[in-house]
Amino acid sequence: MIRSRLTRVQRIRVAKETMSGKNLLDSVMLADAEKLQDTLHTCDRAAFSRAAEAISSADHVYIVGMRSSGCLASFLGFYLNLLRENVHVVDTSAGELYDQILHIRRGDVFIGISFPRYSSGIVKPMRYAKDSGATVIGLTDGAGSPFVGIADILLFAKSDMMSFVDSLVAPMSLINALIVAVGANNAESVDDMFQQILGYVPD
Repeated sequence: MIRSRLTRVQRIRVAKETMSGKNLLDSVMLADAEKLQDTLHTCDRAAFSRAAEAISSADHVYIVGMRSSGCLASFLGFYLNLLRENVHVVDTSAGELYDQILHIRRGDVFIGISFPRYSSGIVKPMRYAKDSGATVIGLTDGAGSPFVGIADILLFAKSDMMSFVDSLVAPMSLINALIVAVGANNAESVDDMFQQILGYVPD
């Protein structure tokens, strides 16, 4: 928890102190493996299933991630766009976020992704989405997240790192599982889509 509040410069100093003289490859990859195990053991299976179902059945899906979480949002959006229509990855570099989620409503899903250090710019759009009647899903690291108390569904993944680099291995794995679950919920339409892409329809 304390490490998540450190500035990037302070984290560089911590990394030099904690990793000095060690095999960095082993240290980093073993730390990531531990986060994967922690995430697997603590993941709320019921919440995960609700999130996958909400995404599968939504009219529109809006995905927001800032800073290092932006790559997670893009990854999730890329694959959801292959699985279903009306998926929107909000461009957080394009100024006002509200312009891009202005028409969000009941029946839609808003997915906010944020890990320490948290992006406060997602919280207000998340509240707007909730007030508009959308189902709000938060992908974050734990009970200290600003998403707690706002999101209808919370999915936690461990992300703290001993260095100045944010560890996104566990969040990415959780997102991978979510994409696969959405695909399984829409198996028939996904199969039709890939057949069209390949230009092949079996006898």
